[in-house]
Amino acid sequence: MRLASRVNRISVSPTLAVLMEAEKLKVRGVDVVDFGPGEPDFPTPEHIKEAAVEALRQNRTKYTPTAGIMPLREAVCNWHRRELGSSYEPAECIINVGGKHAIFNAVNALIEDGDEVIIPAPYWVSFPDIVKLAGGEPVHFSTAASDGFRAHAAQIEKAITPRTRMVIINSPNNPTGAVIPTDEFERIYELCRKREIWLMTDECYSHFTYAPAKPYSIASMSGSKPHIIVIGSLSKTFAMTGWRIGYTLAPKPLIDAVNKLQSQSTSNPTSIAQYAGLAALTGSMDSVPQMLAEYARRRTRILTGLRAIAGVTCAEPSGAFYAFPDMSARLGEGTPDSTALAKQLLERQHLAVVPGDAFGAPGCLRFSYATSIERIDEGLRRLAAFFSVAASAK
Repeated sequence: MRLASRVNRISVSPTLAVLMEAEKLKVRGVDVVDFGPGEPDFPTPEHIKEAAVEALRQNRTKYTPTAGIMPLREAVCNWHRRELGSSYEPAECIINVGGKHAIFNAVNALIEDGDEVIIPAPYWVSFPDIVKLAGGEPVHFSTAASDGFRAHAAQIEKAITPRTRMVIINSPNNPTGAVIPTDEFERIYELCRKREIWLMTDECYSHFTYAPAKPYSIASMSGSKPHIIVIGSLSKTFAMTGWRIGYTLAPKPLIDAVNKLQSQSTSNPTSIAQYAGLAALTGSMDSVPQMLAEYARRRTRILTGLRAIAGVTCAEPSGAFYAFPDMSARLGEGTPDSTALAKQLLERQHLAVVPGDAFGAPGCLRFSYATSIERIDEGLRRLAAFFSVAASAK
């Protein structure tokens, strides 16, 4: 079969591949400790679920405008203004089928063959492939664990060429939990503004930051809107991953272009999920600090456990719910890279993690601690047992 060349530029999402392999074991009845999923393990809050039920009762099951229902677009703008200090209007907002869809549409509306997009590494696995699918070329530079994996304007400036069209920043970061300080984020913005480069800010984990870090959006800077694309999602903040509601905030001409693209692909996001999203953005946010407090407790537990294993180092995440330890010292003959290590952990200890190779960080593994303390403890026990057996075999 001859497939389009664009499909051959990309691969299946590595995180989904890990989930599929772990699921195969679970179906067989195997007890898998799963550090793979990048989603909250908390249920969607009741008032959001009730809004979906009520939407069904009211037969809100028809097509909506491609850009989403107006009350939801208004709610996104109002919520972002209240929580993150921006000043967007509904004409500068479109509702997408999750945050990944928002990124996909914006990149495809702007990036052409040969355009370069700067993406600091470690990066979320889908950024490079989305750029490649659009015909662009991802350009990476590595951030340092010793610096908390934070990207700096000076690093970005060195990577800029005449072909640079966009910079993508994800803060808090998946997979590292890195949070870019406000003053450094502003320097990155000023660099992009002066060079007339788009700055895409992925704010998926905006409300999961640990003190002293706080939720922040570069869109709060006065006059920044002409140069910024804000990507948001209800998936993490409101434990709504399966509902698939994301949004884009950007200048109206770009929103109009995304609307055109969306009209010929997905059309509107699911109507019922939109009404649930409306309830999320206009209702109580009590669940958010509760989730964050539990993530902070789990963060302490998993960092302590990882650092107790000889040869394993791990930077402290400032946000999100991932630990990203460096396992380089434990690699060697028979385990040449983190992909091989992740495979062996799943096969021998039934421990599911995502290899750092997928994030542009060879030698590292991503552990999602969006799971219970009990499962974290069991996973750490299995990890230590794996290395203990490996050491005794040498």
